[in-house]
Amino acid sequence: MRNDKVGFIGLGNMGGRMTRRLVDAGMPVLGFDTDPSRAAACGATAAGSVREVVQDCDVVLMSLPDSNVVEAVVEGADGVLAHSRAGQTVIDLSTAAASSTQRLHGLFRDKGVHYIDAGISGGAAAAEKGTLTLMIGGDAQAVEAIRWVFQPFSTKALHMGASGAGHTTKLLNNFLNAVSLAATAEVMVAGKKAGLDLHQLLDVLNSSSGVNFATQNRFPHIVDGNYLEGGLTSKLMTKDVVLYVDLAHELGVASLNASGPLSCFGLATALGYGDKISNRVVDAIGDVSGGIRLKDAGH
Repeated sequence: MRNDKVGFIGLGNMGGRMTRRLVDAGMPVLGFDTDPSRAAACGATAAGSVREVVQDCDVVLMSLPDSNVVEAVVEGADGVLAHSRAGQTVIDLSTAAASSTQRLHGLFRDKGVHYIDAGISGGAAAAEKGTLTLMIGGDAQAVEAIRWVFQPFSTKALHMGASGAGHTTKLLNNFLNAVSLAATAEVMVAGKKAGLDLHQLLDVLNSSSGVNFATQNRFPHIVDGNYLEGGLTSKLMTKDVVLYVDLAHELGVASLNASGPLSCFGLATALGYGDKISNRVVDAIGDVSGGIRLKDAGH
């Protein structure tokens, strides 16, 4: 068992599940969240502040909503950067803008702190099972030295390159996820309205060129009324697509396919589904298509 002390900031939907995996693997975790009850719920020892986590731990993981929150937690007067020390490792598991990540990396580097960005994929279910995929950016030696902390909650951890490469890869992946989910939701509403058997439609799609993650893993449950609650919300999906568009603009890449998911998840938010799992986008499309639901009430 390693002697490194592990801290975790942000014990929400994903952070809490990753913390539970660390604790179950025999690693005591000092955790902080704005909701104090979350530490006990995932088996962590509750910290009273960000400062306490940073001062007491050798490795600090963060799972926060976006770059704005990451920057506030890191650069605040009593934040991570202020209390970090040389030789420490800080790992950002959030979905964040690569440009922000690279800037923070420079600030930590000046203090002798390793700052690693690790985008995650697989959602709440994979976090629960410890089968997440990680996309990692940062110094290669620092990444290799910290792989042990990823093992309890991931089955694949790929070093994508220098600082920001992990978060860049995450945004590329999330954009494709948003496109496929929004497009498949539209197709399924159309199939329902056309009177097709949706299980058969999915069987066709999954053995044809239209196959994607949503047809394989989401809609076989959704057509039976199980929306797989607990995953990424429509508001957060919209945020990720906006981050992708910003990235494409910074890179000078034409972003020609963002209007679809932005419209779909924006519609979902406008119709009251913003804080529900992004899979509910199919209900938003159904609402404006004649009140369509994939699963009929009472069936």
